[in-house]
Amino acid sequence: MSNQNPASARRMSQMPELPAGEIVSTYDRYADAMQAVDRLARADFPVKQIAIVGNDMRSVERVTGKLSYGRVALMGAFSGAYLGLFLGLLLFIFQPENAAIGGVFISAIAIGAGFGMLFAVLSYAMNRNRRDFSSVMQFVATRYDLVAPHELIADARGILSRPVDG
Repeated sequence: MSNQNPASARRMSQMPELPAGEIVSTYDRYADAMQAVDRLARADFPVKQIAIVGNDMRSVERVTGKLSYGRVALMGAFSGAYLGLFLGLLLFIFQPENAAIGGVFISAIAIGAGFGMLFAVLSYAMNRNRRDFSSVMQFVATRYDLVAPHELIADARGILSRPVDG
């Protein structure tokens, strides 16, 4: 007995899978692969059938600076202030008749900034010896392949082999 639920069939069609086809060209940088797709688009190639496939994924952590109590407190205050602003907006939306709305916004932002600063400093103090820097994590491929269906390979390679109009 088969369980053919329409919702699960829709999810299955959205599952990630590698595109079928053949490699048109390979690039070392993502920007170069994007430029190749742009060239194909300008030549009226059906770019909807092209895929850029990143290969040999690497995790890159870029260090953005050294952490200190002051910097952590400032970042915590900013994030808490944003949360306070959001909560103040919610209060305004659900109680618009409140006459002292300016006071509500300022209070919500100040309270949010205070709690954000407190929690950020406490978290930093508990993890102080493990991580004294801030960073941004990203995934980068070492190679990018342009993949197209078999019947479009010759056209795509022909367009990309033409000299670039400059």
